[in-house]
Amino acid sequence: MSSSVQRKRIRKDPAARRAEIVDTAAAIALAEGLECITLRRIAEELAVRPGLISHYFPSAEELVAEAFGSAATGELDRLLPAGPHDARPVQRLARFLDHTSGETYDAISRLWLNARHLSRYRPPLRDRVALQEADWRGRLEGLIQDGVAAGEFRTEDPLAVALQILVVLDGLSVDVNTVSPEVPAAVRRMAHRTAERELGLGEGELERAATTG
Repeated sequence: MSSSVQRKRIRKDPAARRAEIVDTAAAIALAEGLECITLRRIAEELAVRPGLISHYFPSAEELVAEAFGSAATGELDRLLPAGPHDARPVQRLARFLDHTSGETYDAISRLWLNARHLSRYRPPLRDRVALQEADWRGRLEGLIQDGVAAGEFRTEDPLAVALQILVVLDGLSVDVNTVSPEVPAAVRRMAHRTAERELGLGEGELERAATTG
């Protein structure tokens, strides 16, 4: 006489399942682009039925916006962590600029270009892009304010300086999708020079600060 044991289907907590869906979509966005996110594609990646994905995200537009927000926030938390800090403001700014000027930042640069283009036609994504831009401006402005309070930076308008730095970084990322000659060091360090000029730092001070902490 034979018997069989039926495996119990494990139901994930709704919050955990939703986070799993968003994390999977964010990974696809970074690797392949936001256009590749569909409810069916995420269902295939997670080996579940498409109806489960649509239960949490009735439309792919909502999931695309959430995936972009998750990826952009994750990168921001890595580059400019919120909360108490051990490093000096000048060291934190130096590290931020080093990471955003290097090849390791290319994936998130592509994602931002992708999101800004698609946001022209997708209102949920447009709203999320605007929210993320405000978060990045606010986090960088806060870092500059910390530096002013510590006597390391000199500026009367931290927001204006933050915007200048971000505009330079955006400009440097526009060719990330093209094959171009190696960017000269003087060009790659434009954000550093801009920050030093606007914050009353000496030339090369940010590069030196990045190696001292």
